[in-house]
Amino acid sequence: MAAFRHPTTLREKIGQLLLVGFRGCTPAECELVIRDIREQHIGSVILFDQEMANLSRGRRNIESPAQVRLLVAHLQSQAAIPLLVAIDQEGGRVNRLKPTYGFPESVSHEELGRLDQPTETYRHAATIAQNLAALGINLNLAPVVDLDAHPDNPIIKGKGRSFAADPEAAARHAAEYIRAHRAHGVLSCAKHFPGHGSAAGDTHRGLVDVTVNWHERELVPFQRLIAADLCDVIMSAHVFNRRLDPAHPATLSRAVITGLLREKLGFTGVITSDDLEMKAISSHYGLENSIPIAIEAGIDVLCFGNNMNYDADIAAKAAAILVRAVESGRIAEARIDASFQRVLALKRKAGLLT
Repeated sequence: MAAFRHPTTLREKIGQLLLVGFRGCTPAECELVIRDIREQHIGSVILFDQEMANLSRGRRNIESPAQVRLLVAHLQSQAAIPLLVAIDQEGGRVNRLKPTYGFPESVSHEELGRLDQPTETYRHAATIAQNLAALGINLNLAPVVDLDAHPDNPIIKGKGRSFAADPEAAARHAAEYIRAHRAHGVLSCAKHFPGHGSAAGDTHRGLVDVTVNWHERELVPFQRLIAADLCDVIMSAHVFNRRLDPAHPATLSRAVITGLLREKLGFTGVITSDDLEMKAISSHYGLENSIPIAIEAGIDVLCFGNNMNYDADIAAKAAAILVRAVESGRIAEARIDASFQRVLALKRKAGLLT
């Protein structure tokens, strides 16, 4: 646990709002992300096992348990404010810590939901959380609380990522998944608000309109978890729903993020975007537009997986865009402060700060 010196500059505060992916498995290979930790003050990093932007590179950040422990410890040693170290370790097909790297087998949300024994969901999630804690990974971008709501959904149904079609069952299993993580000191992230399960497309590949298929019952798991104080972080979806906002996808919608999630459902914690480099956002908005719009919508942490389209300078570019938005008067510094304080509160909750 680190003592905390309050940042004095706008850039330091903005840096804490960035969650960034990077290349490198060893400290010697991580010079660029170390630069961003020191110079851009990034508050969070995300680990991947596979390189997507350049498949010929193969590995990304994960080779073995000992290697990951060393990597995470080195990154933390470079940070003035301890990092949130995130990973998508849902289980099943969305599984960065694979048995081929020396990690335990995991099962999907779909398998756990089909079994429908909450104690088993807790047990499997506890195994995941215990392994994450041993590695120094303090934020699992899971569970998925999207409903199994469309038979042709390629990214939720197609990958076995939903606990159930029934919202109460999905909420019940998600609650056990989260409790198991908390028991091992690992933060969790419910995703993807306000529901990706009814989509017939994949937001990684382009804009997905759920206006016709989306139903309010997709909000129920989020409502239940918020009411039970079981949401550390909530991740937005890039889906477009003209019934909720006729102009913007959820990640960029003030009506959805602030109006629905903050004001109607009463969530006061950290809201992170899904990866802003996914085609649903990047192909239609670009960084200069999407970054300030996301902050205006109410997003606290901007996620750049930096894996679909690798950019060594993504953190500096994102920070510069936000600095310009504040200096021009488009975004009030008080808005940056609000997200910054929520991020610090989350880090205190994780035991990273005194």
